[in-house]
Amino acid sequence: MADLNERDAKLVQYLTEAYGKERELETALQAHIGLTTKPAYKKRLKQHLKETKSHAKQVERRIKKLGGGGVAQTIQTAVGKATAVAKGPLHAIRGDGEAEKMLKNAKTEYFNEHEEIATYLAIETLAEKVGDKETAKLAREIRRDEERMAQFLAGQIKSLTVAVVQEDVPRAQRSAGASSSSSSRKKAPKAAAKKRATPKQTAKKSAAKKPVAKKTAAKKQTAKSAAKKTAAKKPAAKKPAAKKGATKK
Repeated sequence: MADLNERDAKLVQYLTEAYGKERELETALQAHIGLTTKPAYKKRLKQHLKETKSHAKQVERRIKKLGGGGVAQTIQTAVGKATAVAKGPLHAIRGDGEAEKMLKNAKTEYFNEHEEIATYLAIETLAEKVGDKETAKLAREIRRDEERMAQFLAGQIKSLTVAVVQEDVPRAQRSAGASSSSSSRKKAPKAAAKKRATPKQTAKKSAAKKPVAKKTAAKKQTAKSAAKKTAAKKPAAKKPAAKKGATKK
């Protein structure tokens, strides 16, 4: 491998990490596809396996263009890790129902997609800061593929969890019926308490409202008194003066 400057060495370091993850996930996805019976989910996994292989090839080419080497060694390490990662979920899901097997795999895939999103986001940012537009563009395009897959998996996790509930939890114990019955029980005592209000309580409430009426009447009386006083202060209207030259009869 040729000597690299600090800039290219750091780019190769990050790209090699992404390459190893892509190769690792190839093996894991192949294992998960074999365990998936849901048609739409299986189809999308196959599509993403193709994307993953393409990502690995693109990243490998970029590493070589930057002068990086040792890719063959990275492949061997990644495949070894991938075998262990792929076996882990297979052992963990033994004895579970079909929906729960797929759910566990979907959660693992969702985790891996977000690790890749973080990896490519870091590569994109690094490349932009050091002026490597080609690497930044590659990282951005791959990151968007991973984000789309993560969004798809989020929907699968929800639907598969619903399927697990339907498989493993009796209808009578599901939350919809339980929550509605418990809420109705909580509301019932309050409604009953309102109905059982005694005549004394009703009388007290009525009495509490009366002072307001008295205050209103008092204000009206005060206004009338003020009007009378004002009228008393006004001088009497003067009689019109007799016209000059008027003759007496």
